[in-house]
Amino acid sequence: MTIARKVLSMGMAGALASMLAACATSGPDQPPMAATPKGVEGSWIDAKGTGLSTFTGGGTFTTVATDTGQKLADGSYTMTGATSVQINGTSLIRQTPVSFNCLMVSTSQLNCTSSAGQNFVLTRRT
Repeated sequence: MTIARKVLSMGMAGALASMLAACATSGPDQPPMAATPKGVEGSWIDAKGTGLSTFTGGGTFTTVATDTGQKLADGSYTMTGATSVQINGTSLIRQTPVSFNCLMVSTSQLNCTSSAGQNFVLTRRT
């Protein structure tokens, strides 16, 4: 009987170990990742590194000079599709309206064209 108890105990211990292992590995295989940016929300810098544009969840944007922090432009934006955005605002230096259409070619790059036909690229800052 002693041998039978030992075999039974070892069998139960093995089953318990298997159940615990299953519990420990049944969760996510990878650690949680940082939230993926949604749309254009966040900060974007131009190719020359002179202007930093910040887009908020409320549909507004502000652009400041990276060297002085002086506000250069502000206004609003609208997502016109899953990857396209229309930006309208005012150049505070020239006191003139500005308008751009941008295409988000990746989560970190916006290809933009001004209403005057000038092309430029904005890169997401992390």
